[in-house]
Amino acid sequence: MKKFAIVEIAGHQYQVEKNDEILVSNLNGKAGKKIKLDKVLLFANGKVEIGQPYLKNKTVEAEIIENLKGEKVKIATYKAKSRYRRRKGFRPLLTKLKIKEIK
Repeated sequence: MKKFAIVEIAGHQYQVEKNDEILVSNLNGKAGKKIKLDKVLLFANGKVEIGQPYLKNKTVEAEIIENLKGEKVKIATYKAKSRYRRRKGFRPLLTKLKIKEIK
């Protein structure tokens, strides 16, 4: 069994292993900054440890690779019988993380 962890970042859960690259919602920090993720929900390395809700003695160290924008999301608004139509779009801000170590 591989060594992996499930961490919570900005309200979303991600399964991560060492050297994984993941896209998460925008985090404050510049490229190259090292961050520590302490909201570890599950840790597995042959034996599975489950937190209630988090594991106190486990952390995941990651590095911010870059901040970028995601694909454009298009939104259409329509009101019946009034000829009101509106199209809008936005690109969500994302952060790419590289997992350095799971402790």
